[in-house]
Amino acid sequence: MKNPSKQPLPLNYIRSFESAARNLSFTAAAEELGYTQAAISSHIRALEHYIGWQLFVRYPRSLRLTEMGEAFLPTLRQALEQIDQATEAIVARAHSRTVVISCPVSLAENWLAQVLAGFRRAHGDIEIVLQGTVWEDPLEQQADLIISVRRFDSQPTASELMWEDELVLVCAPELAHGAAPIRTPADLANKEWIFVLGRQECWHAMAEAIGQDETRHKKRITTNSTNIALELAAQGAGLVVTQRSLAQLYLRRGLLVEPLELTRPSPWAYYLSVNPLSRGSHHRILRDWLMASATANSPKPRVE
Repeated sequence: MKNPSKQPLPLNYIRSFESAARNLSFTAAAEELGYTQAAISSHIRALEHYIGWQLFVRYPRSLRLTEMGEAFLPTLRQALEQIDQATEAIVARAHSRTVVISCPVSLAENWLAQVLAGFRRAHGDIEIVLQGTVWEDPLEQQADLIISVRRFDSQPTASELMWEDELVLVCAPELAHGAAPIRTPADLANKEWIFVLGRQECWHAMAEAIGQDETRHKKRITTNSTNIALELAAQGAGLVVTQRSLAQLYLRRGLLVEPLELTRPSPWAYYLSVNPLSRGSHHRILRDWLMASATANSPKPRVE
């Protein structure tokens, strides 16, 4: 019976026994584990001495497990498997190169996609999981990095402002320069206006700047998605007022233009938060890349 005063048994003794029992050979166990045959034999003898039972019947050129060895083997094999599984899980987590980022769908499609493409070219060994969000729910966020859009007076706790944004008035080139071109603010009255639910303030701010009342404008299309509004505008369905950060990809591709180049300060801004529970350094590498990209590509307010 094991003496409680003894020191814990070295794990390599257990592995030597399992390998020798599986191969019924000290020599094969030595080759498998990278020990000498003498070392394996020594481990087995030490284990037998430790538990007080003989585990092998030794023949000149072969081995056979004793009854105790046969009874001992399944339990040790199961314990070794559990140890290996636990070790693999810990190592995988410690060395995980996956970063999860949560971002509003509109910004993910119109700004973040190109930023992440550049990041992957520079850091191809870091895997990215991008979660596009429609409604923010802090209780359910499990991301390492969280981009949120908030009003200027409700910045998330422990977050960084990514850029100062502005509102722009945009439409398709043919609507701006076609048969009935837009040359003055008065020309807007006869065009379709595209509204986004939850962002009615955009048109309110712009209409106020041009001296019109958006509540009295009857030619309107309403949607619940900024991206849908931008697509409608790109198809010539009307004018939309949105944040420059969301429109700039369309503007750069020539799908949308600013017919009057009117801008107003945006009441919303984007903020980046780091999950305090995230471990490792990979999410910090992506965080630095995002903030650098935000600084380099932030919308520049015009001087009117």
